[in-house]
Amino acid sequence: MTENEIARVVVDACFRIHSTLGPGLLESVYEKILSYELADIGLYVEQQVSLPVVWKGITVAPAFRADLVVERKVLLELKSVDAIAPVHYKQLLTYLKVADKRLGLLINFGELLIKNGIKRIVNNL
Repeated sequence: MTENEIARVVVDACFRIHSTLGPGLLESVYEKILSYELADIGLYVEQQVSLPVVWKGITVAPAFRADLVVERKVLLELKSVDAIAPVHYKQLLTYLKVADKRLGLLINFGELLIKNGIKRIVNNL
């Protein structure tokens, strides 16, 4: 699957989850449910993936933890907050660069309408 195909499947799963549970749960709850839903349809999903940063030959690990990585291609950063802050976009873009991934989805389950809470972030490798 391409990154865009994976993203479409993830977005569909987020809509199903959010329409059933709504906003207001802890991020960790949405993470476990989304992971389950994606794995249930046959996608390879990793949770809380620790990724290092290499600087001048030294490795700093863990530098960050990706909430979910789907099919080793798409990085998901989940939130359950009133509003996404600019720092959240920067955070995900940095994660994509460090992880050498092209596409990330910033997903805020705290939004009243989930369509307003899903943002694509692209790393122009």
